[in-house]
Amino acid sequence: MTFLSALLTCALTLTAPAGPQDDNRFTWPLSPTPQVTRAFQLPTTPYGPGHRGIDLAATPAQPVLAAAHGVVTFAATLAGRGVVTIDHDGDLRTTYEPVTPTVTTGTQVHSGQQIGTVVPGHPDCPAPACLHWGVRRGDEYLNPLTLVTHDTQIRLKPWTDPPTDL
Repeated sequence: MTFLSALLTCALTLTAPAGPQDDNRFTWPLSPTPQVTRAFQLPTTPYGPGHRGIDLAATPAQPVLAAAHGVVTFAATLAGRGVVTIDHDGDLRTTYEPVTPTVTTGTQVHSGQQIGTVVPGHPDCPAPACLHWGVRRGDEYLNPLTLVTHDTQIRLKPWTDPPTDL
């Protein structure tokens, strides 16, 4: 086996499980990487109890960043909280709350661009402030952690010497 064919074999066996977005273009909506203070909990029925997103530890007025490029479809107050919603390719929609929006509806945003600042007062938040980050594909709620974490597995083929009787 030549060095080039061994290298090609190694490259072809590198695999990463497909998540909601296969090109890994999503980033954390807070920097540095935040602590998750409350996990995603899918409800058992469409209108049942659950936690349709994750809560991230933050500081008051910390910049909130777009997790990927997209178009802002909502940036206003809803039920007494500031909310920003962004539509992304692949029928994905991310939502960030409670925030003070710094963008307006219709704005095209890029990954890492500031879209608002965190506002304290999120219920049951153990930190000075928390950002609730949700994601949907169509009407289905997804765990936002699948957008930013990937379990990459590398498998190397066994090295064998080429047959000598060719």
